[in-house]
Amino acid sequence: MPADKTKSLDYKSLSSVKNGGANSRDQSGLKSQKKSKKSESFVKGLTNPFRKIQKQEIPSEPMFEENAARAEIFVSESKIEKEKKETLTYAEEQKQKKEEKRSIRDFKLLSGDEWLTRNGHTLTYIGLYLFSILVLFRPYEIIPSLSFLSATAFYFAAATLLIYIPTQLSTEGTLTVFSTEVKAILVLTFLALVTMPVSKDVGMAWETFNDPFIKVVLMFIVMVNVLRTRRRLMGLVWLSLAIGIYLSYTAWDMYLRGELNAEGYRVTVEIGGMFGNPNDMALHLVIMTPIALCLGIAAKNNLMRLVYFVMTILFIAGNFVTYSRGGFLGLIASAGVLAWKIGRKSRLNVALASIFSGAIVLLLAPGNYGLRLLSIFIPGLDPVGSSDQRRELLERSIIVSLRNPWGIGIGNFPIVGIRNLQSHNAFTQVSSELGCLGLAAYLIFMISPFRKLGAIERTLFKKGESGWFYYLAIGLQASIVGYMVSSFFNSVAYNWFVYYLIAYAVAFRRIYSLEKGIEEVQAESIKEKVSRLKNVWQNG
Repeated sequence: MPADKTKSLDYKSLSSVKNGGANSRDQSGLKSQKKSKKSESFVKGLTNPFRKIQKQEIPSEPMFEENAARAEIFVSESKIEKEKKETLTYAEEQKQKKEEKRSIRDFKLLSGDEWLTRNGHTLTYIGLYLFSILVLFRPYEIIPSLSFLSATAFYFAAATLLIYIPTQLSTEGTLTVFSTEVKAILVLTFLALVTMPVSKDVGMAWETFNDPFIKVVLMFIVMVNVLRTRRRLMGLVWLSLAIGIYLSYTAWDMYLRGELNAEGYRVTVEIGGMFGNPNDMALHLVIMTPIALCLGIAAKNNLMRLVYFVMTILFIAGNFVTYSRGGFLGLIASAGVLAWKIGRKSRLNVALASIFSGAIVLLLAPGNYGLRLLSIFIPGLDPVGSSDQRRELLERSIIVSLRNPWGIGIGNFPIVGIRNLQSHNAFTQVSSELGCLGLAAYLIFMISPFRKLGAIERTLFKKGESGWFYYLAIGLQASIVGYMVSSFFNSVAYNWFVYYLIAYAVAFRRIYSLEKGIEEVQAESIKEKVSRLKNVWQNG
């Protein structure tokens, strides 16, 4: 249709509407045109409130004032930003950009988990707590009259799982939250099962998988899902601290009485289980020392602060009488993390104070402790020659790992090792037995919570908050570093140590996220899911 004809038709329809003689079709078209024009002008006003105002679109006085105020704020903010950029040097500008990128990365790290907000698992927590007492304290070994409890750990674990599974399904509709740590431990479990049929010794692989590894995996998943309040987390942390107190006090008492029951000059507390030798005992004390110290700094009550600080000193003293070189190096590494992070405002002063304190501690260390440490670098100073043996085992485990990238089967390293000994290194223990994929999963299992704890610590530092969350985030980071260093000299990859620690770190992150409102997800139980699907089906 020609353009002029179209214009005339439009003009006629508009004039007919004006005279009241238009048909309903033209009238509805005009109404829609008016409506679209109004909405268009409204949208334009929202998207660009400072555009040139037409005569027919003069806003009301309040809107005009509001737009003017917005314009003033926008201009003033632009000026401030411009002035800031002009006053900053290039180095400061790059530092600011780096901090902004890190803040975004930290937020993504902390908001990546979907934590469920529902409470529950009271009975499961009680079962978990009783089971942990049996695992950590082994009361039937401390008190002979309780020997009837020796087989009860399995029953407590089974009862806890029987309570956990239906409770978890009914409250959250899933067996577990799938955090990075849970995924990593499930990968380790999968690899342990897959490599079992092709392992060097299937019976040995099954024995290691069955006890302790699968128990560790199942109870770790329970802890991650059950420890969802501060009270529950601190209840289990206090249990770990209590066994540290018992071990340290007993070890020093034995040392002072001359009961050097390991290699003629070292002390080990005979309660078996996790603490079957001095190195295992030292590892636990390395893990708990930073946590005790940071809880002491964060404590608001002076009495509790004193209790935590006394614990810290006791744990360090207990570590010394084990004469564990791995324990000493782990303690130094965790102390370095604490000094770096707690003293970030005055690092030079903190570094000097740390060196001074370390010198005093070494001077107060038991006799020949310095010679024991020097044997790390001079193997000839080791009276039993364990330093040379461990070097040989480390070399052998690396060779086995390189020749068997898919692993030789869980628990099978002694078959190809030296004199049927373990690798005495948690990392090569995993790499040789579960392959390169197993080592990757094991590293992710520890590094992921460490990074997220660092994100919490940096976020709180920027806000100027230095309470319980801030200091415990630092303490848990230092504990993870301490474990990683100490476990380089100990075959503990499938034992309880790191799994309790990482469970504490994951639970801490969950509590922080929910209390601080980082990420909250409302749970949907199985009943609610069924009801929702039923409604969808009925409504077509």
